[in-house]
Amino acid sequence: MAKKTETRPHDAASYLKTEQDCALYLQVALGDIARARGMMQLVRETGLTREGLYKASSPEGNPSFATVMKVCKALGLKLHTEPA
Repeated sequence: MAKKTETRPHDAASYLKTEQDCALYLQVALGDIARARGMMQLVRETGLTREGLYKASSPEGNPSFATVMKVCKALGLKLHTEPA
C-alpha cells in the first residue's frame, strides 16, 4: 500500500512583505497564465515576439505598461485601478 504524502496549505500572502514582492508575484502569475494559454497564440494576438513575451514574463523582466495591456487583452482579462 502506497504511503500518503502529507501536504501543508500554501499561503502566498505570507511571503508578500514588500511592494517589490507583490510586483514580482503579479508578474510571475501573469506569465503563468500566458504560458497556460499558449505563448504562440499570444504572439499572434499581441504582435510581440516570443522572446519578448518570455522576457517580459520572467522575474527579471520589466514589461512596459503597453505590453501588459496587450497581454491582458489577448488573455481576455481587464486590468483596472481604483482609489487606494
